[in-house]
Amino acid sequence: MPFVQLADGELHYQLDGPADAPVLVLSNSLGTDLHMWDIQIPAFTRHFRVLRCDTRGHGKSLVTPGPYSIEQLGRDVLALLDALGIHRAHFCGLSMGGLIGQWLGINAGARLQRLVVCNTAAKIGTPEVWDPRIETVLRDGAAAMVALRDASIARWFTADFAAANPHQAQQITDMLANTSPEGYAANCAAVRDADFRAQLASIKVPTLVIAGTEDAVTPPAGGHFIQNHVKGAEYAEFYAAHLSNVQAGAAFSDRVIEFLLAH
Repeated sequence: MPFVQLADGELHYQLDGPADAPVLVLSNSLGTDLHMWDIQIPAFTRHFRVLRCDTRGHGKSLVTPGPYSIEQLGRDVLALLDALGIHRAHFCGLSMGGLIGQWLGINAGARLQRLVVCNTAAKIGTPEVWDPRIETVLRDGAAAMVALRDASIARWFTADFAAANPHQAQQITDMLANTSPEGYAANCAAVRDADFRAQLASIKVPTLVIAGTEDAVTPPAGGHFIQNHVKGAEYAEFYAAHLSNVQAGAAFSDRVIEFLLAH
């Protein structure tokens, strides 16, 4: 099980695909781990060396005292690339991972070849949404994570998809129940405090924005905002709720590959 040593703990990562292929970094959403991308791996590894990590506070990675910031999580990605000797890579992040991608595009564009941000926005939610959730999770611990898991199915997937694919939906939502309450709350604060609306125009790398038609967490309007403020950005939308990579599956993978391989 591979780990990279950061200054304050270990970051868990996984590498798949040909050693000589271009590197594609995948960044998970809040409350999931690197396995949220499993459905993409067979298609992506035909073209890329795929690097996934459990974002700080998630999965098998370090859980340090919060609150975290998106800058901190972005610097974790850069530290991972540095430790593995990777100078430039493609980056694809969903939801919170999309915020990390925006930060990288704004602050470390020289490290990116192409950028894909999915089911995200330049600002996600308000303190009125995030603060009670943080308080509940820190107070109730594992019980709160189970309650969040049970509520997440309706946010992460459309009802028809969840009904037709109960095992797949449960596999993904169980990741939330197994997330560290302290790590989850610290990452909620990072999402709460992130606001890139005034900085998007400084992203110069080729960018693809993906949205889900039925996404109530980060509706398509947020994706259109990013597209309209990043020069030349492309936009794609799928019939999906918040986890479009899972629900749209092969169509999502094909669109990302098409974008990353374009000249």
